[in-house]
Amino acid sequence: MTRRVLLHVGTPKTGTSYLQDVLFRNTRALAEAGISYPAHRFDAHFLAALDLMRMPWGGLEAEAIGAWDALAARVRAHEGTSIVSHEILATASRTQVGRALASLGHGDGAEVHVLLSVRDLVRQIPAEWQENVKHRSRIRYAEFLEQIRDPDRATRIGSWFWGVQEVPDILDRWGHDLPPERVHLITVPPPGGGPELLWRRFSHAFGLDEVDLDLHAERSNPSLGVPETALLRRINAAAHRELAPADYRPLVRELLAHQTLSQRTGSPRLSLPPDLHPWVAELTEQWLAELRRRRYDVVGDLEDLVGAVPDPRRWADPDKPVEAQVARAGVAAVTALLLDNARLRHEEERLAGELAQAHEALHRAYLRPTYRLREKLVARLQGGRAGRALLKVYRVARGRSSLAA
Repeated sequence: MTRRVLLHVGTPKTGTSYLQDVLFRNTRALAEAGISYPAHRFDAHFLAALDLMRMPWGGLEAEAIGAWDALAARVRAHEGTSIVSHEILATASRTQVGRALASLGHGDGAEVHVLLSVRDLVRQIPAEWQENVKHRSRIRYAEFLEQIRDPDRATRIGSWFWGVQEVPDILDRWGHDLPPERVHLITVPPPGGGPELLWRRFSHAFGLDEVDLDLHAERSNPSLGVPETALLRRINAAAHRELAPADYRPLVRELLAHQTLSQRTGSPRLSLPPDLHPWVAELTEQWLAELRRRRYDVVGDLEDLVGAVPDPRRWADPDKPVEAQVARAGVAAVTALLLDNARLRHEEERLAGELAQAHEALHRAYLRPTYRLREKLVARLQGGRAGRALLKVYRVARGRSSLAA
């Protein structure tokens, strides 16, 4: 059987969280079909990517040490198809790409394919700013847009954005040593296409059409509206110094952003400023010309990368939100925190009650005469050599008796 590796390297905000959730929850069904998704925990490939690129990430880098080599070893040991997927791999350098491909078996008998899921810049630009905010950033939208338009890409934000979003460059780094038929471009359908269409494209690209999978999502990366994102940025500014990264993720990113604020779907949606559309349109045309020239395998349609023209009437500036909308989002956030705190208090009270019952039971057992007598006898015997020898004989005999029973 040919060893085949499907290496999905990005980009962020293209359905990657949903894809990885489906793959992780269906590892058994995939294995029965001869497909390996080697992950002992849901973020195993994320840790492996951090390890490959020696990337700091909120203290997780120590936990990630050795994760890539362990993942690659499992891939090499599998005789069928293996899938590796994480979006931050998009920013890997050529040296890191070379190490990744070699460790997965490229040049050593494995048929390696690189897959990249992509979405139009009209949606990707605001989505990337929001992701920055959901990862503790306090940068204003206008400043973010200014930094990504800097041709020198001198800032950390500009460098990261184009590292994970400049499609021709990503494919040049990851696909330069592969024939074009082994480089697959999966396009996200335009708005209104429906999530099932994107999944059909993923399924086709990864060869999952004949595998019976549970497609129910447990993990996703939902978007926020304008006032919700503005509120989150203000929370970041207020709590940045006091709230540790280990606490930020469960409390702010998960509880507030994903579980609470993302449910407020009636808010104005975050979008590209209309005056930036000509710049985006010109850049997109340059990309499309280059991608057509390279003749990669396209799953979907390259025209999906031509984003819709923003409607000026629907533009809402997240740097100058409607304060009443932000206040309503704030009430929802406070309510969620209060309910979660009440849940934790009830759980603490329940555990305290169970602990008190256990202490009471132990106290009653200690007060029984036979228990106290045995305790005194053991203490006396342990005080002398002969007594300790007698205790040893007793314990051995009791152990044999238990085995016989």
